[in-house]
Amino acid sequence: MQTILGSGGAIGTELAKALKAYTSDIRLVSRSPKKVNDSDALFAADILDTKALKNAIHGSSIVYVTVGFTYSHKEWAEKWVPFIENVITFCSEENCKLVFFDNIYMYDPGFLNGMTEETPVNPPSKKGAVRAKVARMILDAIASNKIQALIARSADFYGPSISNNSLLTEMVFKPLSQGKKANWLVSDRYVHSFTYTIDAAVATALLGNTDTAYGQVWHLPTASAPYTGKQWIEHIAKGLGTIPKIQLAPKFLIKIMGIFNPIMRESVEMLYQYDRDYVFDSSKFEKAFDYTPTPYELGIKKIIETDYKQIKDK
Repeated sequence: MQTILGSGGAIGTELAKALKAYTSDIRLVSRSPKKVNDSDALFAADILDTKALKNAIHGSSIVYVTVGFTYSHKEWAEKWVPFIENVITFCSEENCKLVFFDNIYMYDPGFLNGMTEETPVNPPSKKGAVRAKVARMILDAIASNKIQALIARSADFYGPSISNNSLLTEMVFKPLSQGKKANWLVSDRYVHSFTYTIDAAVATALLGNTDTAYGQVWHLPTASAPYTGKQWIEHIAKGLGTIPKIQLAPKFLIKIMGIFNPIMRESVEMLYQYDRDYVFDSSKFEKAFDYTPTPYELGIKKIIETDYKQIKDK
């Protein structure tokens, strides 16, 4: 049994598809889980409820954490640490492996142009500090032989059928498809890597089912030579057959918007990711598994074919 905690999101859904290559015993855990594959076992649970989480993990051989809590540093501080403490405890008791799907919030902002698994950990944000603490908990559990685990890290992600939680979906694809201006944060002249969700899911499933991958941090496969914000908008507009209109949201405006909008308020501390080059290096994974990430041009094409075909066909 391979169990996905947080199965309803963009990564959890694609991961369920990818795991079919390794097992037909897949358990999907969330408040209201829905089948991805016909053979999926559904387990409705509040993962913050200790007893429910213990039952959700029981009988698993591998547990994947693809959970996404509300985008609030206060909620992250309250929920992530006790949740991961419980996950580590229950995985240890069940003698099952842990695969943690992570982001790059804990990295030192001075080293974002060429991030590798060795990039210094020095988070400049409150949310980044929480992620750094959680990652350290998992690495410490590995070092003490409490569990077998690995950390799979992704850059900001993009992909087909994402309803939210994707910068490119919310700020570029959707407005351009509606004839509106695309939005970008701070400056559109810096390059910014994005991980294709299907690559991320396929790679996470592969790592989880590779014994030698455990005990390590892995960057999930992400195309090299990323576009600048302006180029992302131009390429997506071209694919949609529309004009690449751009509207920049400078830091001061986002701060003002944050007075009324909680998401904007939480985004302010993360704006450093858009005022410098953000380049994610996944060469470790690519070399180890002979894997070529989906090129950005092809990723954009697949998203348009899946989600915006009616616009393209006009």
